[in-house]
Amino acid sequence: MSPADPKYQAALEIARQLRGAGHQAYFAGGCVRDLHLGVPPQDYDIATSARPDQVISLFPKTFSVGAHFGVILVCTPQPKAPDIATEVATFRHDGIYSDGRRPDAVQFSASPEEDVLRRDFTINGMLLDPIAFETNGDLVAATLDFVHGREDLAEHVIRAIGNPKLRFAEDKLRMLRAVRFAARLEYRIEEDTAAAIHAQSADINQVSQERIRDELTKILTEGGAARGFELLYSLGLLARILPEAVRMRGVQQPPEYHPEGDVWTHTMLLLEKLRPETDPSAERREASRTTRSVSSTLAWGALLHDIGKPATYQPPDPNKPGDRIRFNGHVEVGVRIAEEILGRLRFSNDDTEQIVALVKNHMRFGDIREMRESTLRRFLRLPRFDEHLALHRLDVTSSHNDLSLYDYARAEFEREPAADLRPKPLLTGRDLIAAGYKPSPQFKAMLTFAEDAQLERTISTRDEALALVQDRFRSEEPSPASESPR
Repeated sequence: MSPADPKYQAALEIARQLRGAGHQAYFAGGCVRDLHLGVPPQDYDIATSARPDQVISLFPKTFSVGAHFGVILVCTPQPKAPDIATEVATFRHDGIYSDGRRPDAVQFSASPEEDVLRRDFTINGMLLDPIAFETNGDLVAATLDFVHGREDLAEHVIRAIGNPKLRFAEDKLRMLRAVRFAARLEYRIEEDTAAAIHAQSADINQVSQERIRDELTKILTEGGAARGFELLYSLGLLARILPEAVRMRGVQQPPEYHPEGDVWTHTMLLLEKLRPETDPSAERREASRTTRSVSSTLAWGALLHDIGKPATYQPPDPNKPGDRIRFNGHVEVGVRIAEEILGRLRFSNDDTEQIVALVKNHMRFGDIREMRESTLRRFLRLPRFDEHLALHRLDVTSSHNDLSLYDYARAEFEREPAADLRPKPLLTGRDLIAAGYKPSPQFKAMLTFAEDAQLERTISTRDEALALVQDRFRSEEPSPASESPR
């Protein structure tokens, strides 16, 4: 934490105003955990004894995002920057969670300890007195720790607060959050907490697909993705939310191409390498030392790139000496499975299109040296081709480790200016109509043929493109009364 951090300063001033009005106010949750870990918090949340209406009355600009649950956003104006929104929540005690997500009713409280006891994990249950911390600079002395969160941080343990069965019954998503924290922090999940997750794993499907998607994406992109998915499997969660991934376990591969082992092992090796430095956009900003989390579409592409292999597994034919394991058509099958998964998890159209493109094209690198120039340039101009390159690198470094095709593709991609990969067409549909052709489905083939020649650099003018099309598509002769465009 830096004293210059505007989010910290905004939260500190809110706490001061709450204290000045006679209320208790503490930093709460993940920001306190991160401060103890020496990690700059992304946001600061405040827990207070003030009721929602009292919070609203104290600050000029607020938004009620869950007043029923005691949550108010307090907005702090910033010069030449967007307002900083700080979440301020009233101490509370929760009632029954009949929907497995939110309490049916809450009771506001004046007790910070009572508020902590309703939270998820001990490492997220600490409170920080920001005024005391500002005064003496002693983080430990300024921390209220009713649930021994500091001990679990020191022991690298994820432990549910109180009865883990009750904590997970209240909010089923907490089971995935336990995995995420364990994976990202490289902590172990305490035995009773893990047992409760395993026993209630079937209940995860009561959580909305959107919330499951978002939590899985965080597991994939925040660090420790491979460990996260191993935990999801061992705790029984993966079979409930991504059974297609479980089917990769035990599916053997030809050792000459995949000495690392089965499809699951190969995929986990890819996930293990999913660190911010594998994100191509972060690579390009290396000089500025800007850090960024892994691209979510790249991460999902890495998880799903071989998802079609279990369904297409073909063992060696014993009647053919030297035959090997094959996965004929695994890309096409993988695309269909990926589309079903992404649809089920309610991915956006844009993200779905990119992830499916990564699955669809990941094997094309094997033919890249033999591609016609037009084919190669069309390949290189795929949207976000940096991610295709990154996935291929992850793929080969998790198997045979031959980077020659990656090096060739990257050199070609960096050599080709964007304008050359997607030049302005020499020929358009209007040109064909002006030349006397009647609009028809054949137009697409005619224009693609002309663009191929343009990409091959065998033509460079509209007249050359039109002459080429007229010669190739003689069955589509223009009207005799027409004239070629000048």
